Amino acid sequence: MKMGRFVICFILLSLFYISLVLGDIGTATSYNSPYTPTKCGGNRSDQFPSGNLFVAVSEGLWDNGAACGRRYRLRCLSGNNRPCKEGTIDVRVVDYCTKRPCPSTIALSTDAFAQISNSHNAKINIEYVQ
Repeated sequence: MKMGRFVICFILLSLFYISLVLGDIGTATSYNSPYTPTKCGGNRSDQFPSGNLFVAVSEGLWDNGAACGRRYRLRCLSGNNRPCKEGTIDVRVVDYCTKRPCPSTIALSTDAFAQISNSHNAKINIEYVQ
């Protein structure tokens, strides 16, 4: 009987742990306009999703341009002075980070960054999943 309870507890804890680590961990910063031209869509205005929830990605996610149009769900995990807002946002990749080296894994538009962080110029830790 005790062994059965142990097995059930182990399975439940394992499922809980798996649900916590589905995404990748990285960092995020914001970047300001002008947002065009981009590496994905040049000067086309239709490349930007409604709400301006878009990002530029670093080398690790860029994948020689295959990242263009990818969508990621991300959330703020932590940062200095408790910057995180609750919830997640869905963003679209429209560009390659132009700074070398890129200051973060993902650079969010100012509108996207404002959706998940109270600090406008912070570097935050994020969880993201495609």
